[in-house]
Amino acid sequence: MSRHLVLVGGGHAHMTVMLNLADFIERGHSVTLVSPSPYHYYSGMGPGLLGGTYRPQQVRFHIRKLVEKRGATFVEDRVTAIDAERRRLRLASGDVLDYDIASFNTGSGVPLQAAGAEGEGVVPVKPIVNLLQARRQLLQNMGGKSQDLLVVGGGPAGVELAGNLWRLVSLAGGQAQITLLAGSRLLHRFPGRVRQLALKSLRDRGVQVLEGGRAASVVNGQAELNDGRTLPYDLAFIAAGVEPSPIFGDSGLPTGKDGGLLVNEQLQSIAYPELFGGGDCISLQGQPLAKVGVYAVRQNPILHHNLLAALEERELIPFQPQQRYLLILNLGNHRGILCKGRWVWEGRLPFLFKDWIDRRFMKTYQVSGELREGDGNQHF
Repeated sequence: MSRHLVLVGGGHAHMTVMLNLADFIERGHSVTLVSPSPYHYYSGMGPGLLGGTYRPQQVRFHIRKLVEKRGATFVEDRVTAIDAERRRLRLASGDVLDYDIASFNTGSGVPLQAAGAEGEGVVPVKPIVNLLQARRQLLQNMGGKSQDLLVVGGGPAGVELAGNLWRLVSLAGGQAQITLLAGSRLLHRFPGRVRQLALKSLRDRGVQVLEGGRAASVVNGQAELNDGRTLPYDLAFIAAGVEPSPIFGDSGLPTGKDGGLLVNEQLQSIAYPELFGGGDCISLQGQPLAKVGVYAVRQNPILHHNLLAALEERELIPFQPQQRYLLILNLGNHRGILCKGRWVWEGRLPFLFKDWIDRRFMKTYQVSGELREGDGNQHF
């Protein structure tokens, strides 16, 4: 029986499905991918894109080509509402799209209003393409006066952005004061050794790291902190308060505390078994997950199996998140910090290991001709 699968978003958790669309189409099913852009940028290489370690072609997938070459339909649009009772998606263009099974991998974003940030010079770190645009803007302004660059957020993304801003400015021969506003404590969810190494690396390169204060507003070139201090900026990168799109709650679907689609261990909505999801846009029932790419990558084969099984009314398999995951920070100076559980290692080898992992991931799924010959062999 032919049925219709709609993939909403071409992110990490849908990669295995997109690469193996023949498994669906050869069984008579039709597949549609809805995405606001024909490209998907790999977040794990985003800071390296900002710093110039990678070119745009090296960190993005041409998802339109990927799915169209495999017999699926690509719709360049954005889903604005989910009518789960009628199995219908409403699109920003005004069109509607009916589905038998739908899966969401729409990632997360930075709600700027909640962060008190708005206006010119404010750069939300997601979508990742924002970092490419900011890089171009910084390079255009590099020959002038020293720039004030602010990073808001003391998690892994904030550390990587600050370090790679330093790399960008240094390689361009420019001048900038880079400030990382780290909230209560830099990398507060990680072992103290990780924090110490990150602090030393950034401060040794002249990056100002401020702890104990949060941004109350980031507007018109000035960040006001909740303790009364003010910080000027030419560009402010907002890497705090990342959360899923409000589309699930707005559509009346059960959500987790963060607003993500609430799913069971089969990555299936707890209320509507026709709906699935993966990556940052979901909330796993009973076990909220950190918003790190490793979970989306591990959900790849589960979604591939379960979406096909749901179309054909076969048994689903569970996703079992690992208790400990590997994290490697790209510090922007050819060095990295590797952390898994209590094990911490800083140096050049962790960075090279991360670079190898990321390039291998890209090579697996970047099969649509986006990467030009020779790009994959260029380092730094």
